[in-house]
Amino acid sequence: MAASTLRDLLESAFPGGEVDVEDRTGGGDHFQVTVVSETFNGLPLIQQHKLVNQALAAPLADGTIHELRIRTKGTA
Repeated sequence: MAASTLRDLLESAFPGGEVDVEDRTGGGDHFQVTVVSETFNGLPLIQQHKLVNQALAAPLADGTIHELRIRTKGTA
C-alpha cells in the first residue's frame, strides 16, 4: 500500500489536521503515522489512537497494514 493512500484516508477522517505517513521499511506494510488534529483535544491517548485505527480499519482488517505505529496530538 502506498503511503499516499493512508495519508488520504487520514486526511479525510481528520479534515484540517496535519498528517504525516512514513513507510518504515519501504515494503508498503509497516507504517508510522503522525496526526495532529483538534479532534483529539481533551481525549485520552487511547481514544485518539482508536480514532486513527477506525480511520484505517479497512487496510488493517484485510492485512494490507502489517504494523502501524501511531503518534497523535491535539491542537490545544
